[in-house]
Amino acid sequence: MVGMTASTPAPAPLHRPDGSPLRVLVVDDEQMLTDLLSMALRMEGWDVQTAASGFEALQAVREFSPDALVLDIMMPDLDGMSVLQRLRQSGNDVPVLLLTAKDAVGDRVAGLTAGGDDYVTKPFSLEEVVARLRALMRRSGLAYSSDADPILRVGDLSLNEDSHEVVRDGVEIEVTATEFELLRFLMRNPRRVVSKAQILDRVWNYDFGGKSSVVELYISYLRKKIDQGRTPLIHTVRGVGYMIKAPQ
Repeated sequence: MVGMTASTPAPAPLHRPDGSPLRVLVVDDEQMLTDLLSMALRMEGWDVQTAASGFEALQAVREFSPDALVLDIMMPDLDGMSVLQRLRQSGNDVPVLLLTAKDAVGDRVAGLTAGGDDYVTKPFSLEEVVARLRALMRRSGLAYSSDADPILRVGDLSLNEDSHEVVRDGVEIEVTATEFELLRFLMRNPRRVVSKAQILDRVWNYDFGGKSSVVELYISYLRKKIDQGRTPLIHTVRGVGYMIKAPQ
């Protein structure tokens, strides 16, 4: 069942770099669902349009230029997978959140392989959709927060959640989008051990086929950029996970 609760405080609003509302296109042939999603997204202050078919979605993308799509895979004329493939083939890299059936594992894998950025399974909560979209748009670098201080700090390392700049001891460090998300997750949990499973869930937003080795790989990438030649900030806790902490 689609639902909404008020158990947590509202996060800071997101907006475009110029301060205008973020644009979201919701694509689903179930009008009740698009109405509910539109209501929830407009409560975030976002500009929302809807489409009831794949062909309508492609036209809306051209006319509306959304910052993100919520895209149902199962549609009557042109399915969501075909919409996604056409977008990616045309060079459009707009973040796409897929809506899939609970038992359609193959659809989720195919969607992610085809260029989808994340998915939620039906039934879902409206909060989950909003949270996933916020994460996608922040990761894309197109969304900025109204938080007073977007900078996370651990020792001499700083990470700006709005500009995506990473600096250690005054030196700017270039990181990829995934490295940025991994580092942000660690820095939001300083001096706390986080497991590989937690990292997979928070950074990749889905079970990475049980391949926890991808976490080890990206930790090694970060260490080379953040710690090499410096006092280490990223630590391995054997058999448990990883932790970031400032030197004593």
